[in-house]
Amino acid sequence: MVPDIQCDFVGTTGEKAVDDRIMKLAQSVSGVSDPCLLAEMMTTAVGMARGTTNHGDFKMANRALKEMRVASEVFQPFRGRRKVALFGSARTAPEEKEYQTAVKFSRRMRDEGFMTITGAGPGIMAAGNEGATREDSFGLNITLPFEASANEFIAGDPKLIEFNYFFTRKLAFVKEADAAVGMPGGVGTMDEVFEALTLIQTGKTQVYPIVCLDAPGGTYWKSWKQFVEEHLYRLGMISESDFSLFIVTDDLEVAIAEIVNFYEVYHSYRYVGDKLVVRLQLPLTDAALTKLNGDFCDIIKSGEIVQCEALQEEGNEPDLAEMPRIVFRHRRRNFGRLRELFNAINEAETKR
Repeated sequence: MVPDIQCDFVGTTGEKAVDDRIMKLAQSVSGVSDPCLLAEMMTTAVGMARGTTNHGDFKMANRALKEMRVASEVFQPFRGRRKVALFGSARTAPEEKEYQTAVKFSRRMRDEGFMTITGAGPGIMAAGNEGATREDSFGLNITLPFEASANEFIAGDPKLIEFNYFFTRKLAFVKEADAAVGMPGGVGTMDEVFEALTLIQTGKTQVYPIVCLDAPGGTYWKSWKQFVEEHLYRLGMISESDFSLFIVTDDLEVAIAEIVNFYEVYHSYRYVGDKLVVRLQLPLTDAALTKLNGDFCDIIKSGEIVQCEALQEEGNEPDLAEMPRIVFRHRRRNFGRLRELFNAINEAETKR
């Protein structure tokens, strides 16, 4: 059997007969949109099973893949809903103002049409599930020898997902969220906020709002930002535009506006080759487009920003086909400036 030319990337197990059987099996499975990719995954699994890695690593890869599959299945029915990931300490008590702020925040975000994703534990996580309610929240629980029980507001819900690994859990947080909010917390909170910042800063995930939210009068994130300014920025380890990737506030209304306003005109983006396609809720005026070209020429690789209809390569997203979009060749660096472009789009004159 000769594999289709489009499956040349699949690789080999080292045995043509096995390769052919894998390809035939992948092509025979119903409901598979990309049998070549399935064949590649199967080929990789065969390679691991044959002893190119130890048994423990083989088991870890298998469990990680299963956790990713379960998470994808749970989120799939809600892909049309915007979601905000909420991070914070598991040790925050309900009577503390940080807990109460988290409840108010997630409740308000629910009113704005956003679902909330938390780590499913106690403290700030419980506050997020409480404010959003069981109906409009998810819980991504991590198996630990302590603090491992899901909070009462999400326990038993079909949208509660159990994870053994932090890396698969963090992947679900980052991949499924349309915004992230960090409240005061410990090492885990720092890890989650920096993870989101790192992936956005390096272009490994979509640019979306990151809000570092204190309770009114709180100084947790102000002190954190001071450290970032005095050590990371002063020593040249980050760029000035990286500060556009997040905000620090103790004002609930500012936090909500940062997220909601981000999607006022801007909708989403994807790459088609070296072209960045930015989908919009409303078309921009010619004057607005001219201004964007002048203000953001530093992130354009060549040519200019143009407004157009959906590209042929976007045919696998028919639900977005009617949206206006702008397209340009992006340098794929300095993603803080890309966030500034999205801010400018939201403030630009549109054809209403």
